[in-house]
Amino acid sequence: MPLASVAGRNVYYESHGEAKGNPLVLVMGMAGSCKGWQALQVPEFSDRHRTLIFETRGVGSSEDPGGPFTTADLADDLAGLLDALALETVDVLGVFMGGMTAQEFALRHPDRLGRLILTGTYARPDAKRRLLLQTWQEMARSGAGPEIFLGERLLWTLQDETLEQSDLIEAMAASFPGDSPPISAEILIRQCGACLAHDTFDRLRDIPHPTLILCGRQDQLTPPKLHRELADEIPNARLVTLGYGAHLVLAESAERFNHTVLQFLAEGR
Repeated sequence: MPLASVAGRNVYYESHGEAKGNPLVLVMGMAGSCKGWQALQVPEFSDRHRTLIFETRGVGSSEDPGGPFTTADLADDLAGLLDALALETVDVLGVFMGGMTAQEFALRHPDRLGRLILTGTYARPDAKRRLLLQTWQEMARSGAGPEIFLGERLLWTLQDETLEQSDLIEAMAASFPGDSPPISAEILIRQCGACLAHDTFDRLRDIPHPTLILCGRQDQLTPPKLHRELADEIPNARLVTLGYGAHLVLAESAERFNHTVLQFLAEGR
C-alpha cells in the first residue's frame, strides 16, 4: 500500500504512468474516494502524463489528524504530499471540494502549479449550496445510513437521462458507498464544514495560472452560473460547458471531458 508521510501522518496515494513533463494531480470531491478516478480518467490521462491520485485526510487509508479543517488546510496537505514525493511543479484537476482545494493551492503555493482545471465547484457557496450542505451535515449527525446518502448523491450529481439507466444506477449503488464507505459520518460533517467556509471569490484575480473551467450544462449541485463566476474572475481562464452531463460530467461525458482536459494540458508543453 503506497503511503507518504505528510505532517507526521500517512496519506494514501497512487502514481500511474511515467510520461515526462508536469505530473497531473487529480483531487477528489466530497464523500468520495480517489479510486473514483480509476475507471474513466486514470487510463486516459496516464498515457500522456504521470497521474497522481490520493485520499484526503480521514478518507480510506489516509490518517485523520482530527478537528475541523478548511480547504486551505487541504491545499497545504497537497503541498506536503508533493514534498514527500519530491515533486516540484504539477498540474491540478479538482472536482467540487477538490476544486476548492485546487483554488487554494493555486493561491497558497503558486510556484508549484502549472495549469489548473476546475470542474463542479465554486468560489463561495450561495444560499442554496449553504442550505444543502447544512442539511447533509444534519443528516450525518442524525445517523442517516449509506443508502440515504447514495440517493442524495444520485439526485444531485446525475442528469435525468442517466437516472433512467437502471443498470448503471445499480452498478453505482453496488460500488458506493457499499458496506465499507470511504469516509465516516464525522469526516463527512467536517468536509461539509470546509465547503461551507470556502471563499476565494475576492482572491480569484490573484490566480495567474492558465485555467480551464469545465461544467456540465445540467449540473444542479454546482450550476453553470457558479462556473461563470470562476471564469469571469480568474484572469487567464476559459469556460467550457459540455452539453451532455450534470455534476458528474466527468463520467456522463467522459470521452469529451478527458479530451478537453488533455487538449488544455497539451497547450502547456
